[in-house]
Amino acid sequence: MKLLAFFLIVSTRADIPCLQSTTASGPYCVCNATHCDSVPPLLNLTYSEYQLYSSSKENLGFQSTQGKFSNVTLANEVLVSLKTHYQKILGFGGAFTDSTGINIDSLSNKCQSLLLESYFGSTGIGYSVGRVPIGGTDFSLKGYSYCDKQDDSLDSFALQEEDFKYKVPLIQRALELRGGGNLKLFASAWSAPVWMKNTDKYNGFGKVVPKYYQLWAKYYLKFFEEYEKQGVAFWGVTSQNEPIDGLIGTTVPNNGFDSEEMKNWIKEALGPAIRNSTFKNLKIILHDDQRLLLPLLKTLVLTDEEVVKYADGVGVHFYTDFFVPGSFLDLVEVEGKSLFRLATEGCAGSAHIFGLTEAVDLGSWSRAETYLSSIFTDLKHDVIGWVDWNMALNRSGGPNWIRNEVDSPIIVDSEKDEFYKQPMFYALGHFSKFVVPGSVRIGSESVLSDLEVLSFLRPDGKIVVVLWNKSNEAKSVNLAVDNLAGNLNLPAKSINTLLLSLYK
Repeated sequence: MKLLAFFLIVSTRADIPCLQSTTASGPYCVCNATHCDSVPPLLNLTYSEYQLYSSSKENLGFQSTQGKFSNVTLANEVLVSLKTHYQKILGFGGAFTDSTGINIDSLSNKCQSLLLESYFGSTGIGYSVGRVPIGGTDFSLKGYSYCDKQDDSLDSFALQEEDFKYKVPLIQRALELRGGGNLKLFASAWSAPVWMKNTDKYNGFGKVVPKYYQLWAKYYLKFFEEYEKQGVAFWGVTSQNEPIDGLIGTTVPNNGFDSEEMKNWIKEALGPAIRNSTFKNLKIILHDDQRLLLPLLKTLVLTDEEVVKYADGVGVHFYTDFFVPGSFLDLVEVEGKSLFRLATEGCAGSAHIFGLTEAVDLGSWSRAETYLSSIFTDLKHDVIGWVDWNMALNRSGGPNWIRNEVDSPIIVDSEKDEFYKQPMFYALGHFSKFVVPGSVRIGSESVLSDLEVLSFLRPDGKIVVVLWNKSNEAKSVNLAVDNLAGNLNLPAKSINTLLLSLYK
């Protein structure tokens, strides 16, 4: 188990530029055992000084420049307001799937260390949230559970080789890089053991038989107990990954729940089991499904006070976002309780299973823009974080036992002992690196239709302004915040992050 064998410290590396290669779709950065780009360190900024990080279709990686704002009056295209406050940010991250572990484990120890540093280390993009599957997903080598043979006492419940080889070691290393408690983990289940279901299958049409709801909830607790023995503690848990899947018969492992069944599952089994256990402080996240389905959640689930009593937040996936507006996210508001909104899964290339696109489109700037569109829309509707799907896949977008290959911000080529950071990696990194946990979104607006902007106040007092230039032309943009203003040069087709100090 190579992942257990190394704990290399690479966080003291000096700034290293991107080793850029390009396809017809766009650029990507090559990492190997001797070279991997890093994020230039944040400078010790004093009043009115700024640092600007840029990543563009022509020049990937994080390009850093610095300058100073002044007390001048300009014709400003971007305005930032310190007076308007919105949601507090939880963080950004990805999922610890079996396939992520398999691909990272296929690299040399040095490359593994550099890849994990790229995601979780101080010279990387600082992921602060992780999603952990409870058992297998389609991004496993096979369907499996922790209790494959019928056992109504769950005495035979046991973590599997996949946990000890591909999940736990990665999580432990990520926790070390993040400093222990600075990584919020939440768990999601795909399928129950098939003997608890009304079919003998992990996927297709299928539901948990209601008489097993209590046992299925106990199964969750056993999972948390076993991971706790490995030094892994959780922040939250979702009620079920994509409960719609078992109702429409997808090939993804699933448990189908209609609205009435979901209410009963939460208020009669999962909610009481969690709240009456040693894991009572776990955040219970409802839905964990498409934005498109939020009207059903609003009218058929959130109207039940017993369900809402156990709920802390609502999780959303991004695969049908092109059908519905971001305003659907506002449907999770309920009277008398504040439920947070968390983007719990998204990836590019998901139409591959229907033969509509390539799973992996190496270097695709367009797919980075898909990520940016989702993140900007979600955050403008009070979402507190955005969690990617697989963190590392192979050149085919797998492995995946149902051939549902997709894309990933990092692609691994084990034969060359290399991995490739795609534009999606840098798009996410502009948020995960600089919009640190505890940041608060503040008011901002752009008068330019092809320039999107989001602004935040960090816990350290710095202002963060993320600027997405969608245009094929470079822009010279005037930006004002408080009583300061300045001019920024933004490359064509770029994502940019400004950090500004207002401390005198």
